Amino acid sequence: MKIGIYTDTFYPEINGVATSCHLLEQQLMRRGHEVQVFAPRCRDCDKEKRDNVHYLASAPLFALKDRNVAIPGLNELLNRHSYKFDIIHTNTEFIMGYLGIHTAKSDACPVVHTYHTVWEDYTYYITHGTIIDGKAKGLIRKYSEWWCNRLDRVISPSEKTRNLLASYGVESKIDIIPTGMEIGRFNPQLHSEQMREEIRRECGIRPGERVLLNIGRIAREKNIAQILRVFPRLHEIYPEVRLVLVGEGPQRGELEQMARDLGIGEYVIQTGPKPWDRIDRYYAIGDVFCSASHTETQGLTYIEAMASGLCVCAVKDSCLDGVISDGVNGILSDASDEALLVALIRGFSQEGKHIAGRAPSSVERYSAERFAESVEACYLRAIEDYHGRNGKRVNPHE
Repeated sequence: MKIGIYTDTFYPEINGVATSCHLLEQQLMRRGHEVQVFAPRCRDCDKEKRDNVHYLASAPLFALKDRNVAIPGLNELLNRHSYKFDIIHTNTEFIMGYLGIHTAKSDACPVVHTYHTVWEDYTYYITHGTIIDGKAKGLIRKYSEWWCNRLDRVISPSEKTRNLLASYGVESKIDIIPTGMEIGRFNPQLHSEQMREEIRRECGIRPGERVLLNIGRIAREKNIAQILRVFPRLHEIYPEVRLVLVGEGPQRGELEQMARDLGIGEYVIQTGPKPWDRIDRYYAIGDVFCSASHTETQGLTYIEAMASGLCVCAVKDSCLDGVISDGVNGILSDASDEALLVALIRGFSQEGKHIAGRAPSSVERYSAERFAESVEACYLRAIEDYHGRNGKRVNPHE
């Protein structure tokens, strides 16, 4: 198949959507498909020079200054370089998504869409929590319903997201396909003690210190502030523990100030972003991985941490149903600070070590190969439905 992937973020950016799209591109090509990727230009994208990856002119998004939004030129809008795709896969509900639909109209092919992000959790960046926030969330729900219902098929990374889309009124066919990963690269047995020590020194971790780790976007919706709030009490119990935050985002400065105000500044390390192709090395320095986010659609970092042999402590969320079983392959807590503290204490105890040992085998089902196979099957269903409608080629977007 000739496949076009349209996304607002792509490698070398590090986030869930970029990782998912990059992994899918790689796996689909290994399966013999021709894949073209279209994404906004981003920092360091000039280092990623491949003929099938097309970075479009972009500008910073006013509300999320660490993200760029594409500004397609006339060449892209006129689709002068059409590849005559068999299917388009959009991974955004915004400009690049519209460009993908435009291409699908030109090539008379179906569109599959992955709903990666629950946008109603991000209205804060526009409303700043003011009285209009509820109205903004309502508009986002209506927009998401409208967007998904105009496409041929929707991929949901979890049952949580599928149920949410159904509550919005989405009637398009929905396939639940968890994003996969290259499970093998996170195998803790592949990382030598020498390599771990090198990365620990790079991050400023001293010998004998243990690491509470969080990897991902440093932003309000990730609820990292809750981890900082409970860390002083955790540090009283385990003085050797350091909190290491790997990633970049708009809340980085605010969290640095918060750590100083709490008197834990010297025990909190923010490393900044790290290359995706080396991210397994940063998981390898952790002892316990913690996330208090309520906005994940699937939670790839949880799975990556478990594959890396870490004890994951997470605030309960429906995206983790079937992924983490409390006391078996991870530790789940209620949303309160007190409950999260108890979970972290368990994580750094002997119980946490036993859980970490069981974690890698529990996530083997999230392989990249299985992910690509499932998406490929979704594509074929979409193509069959599209071209079988009324026994002829029709364009559902006209």
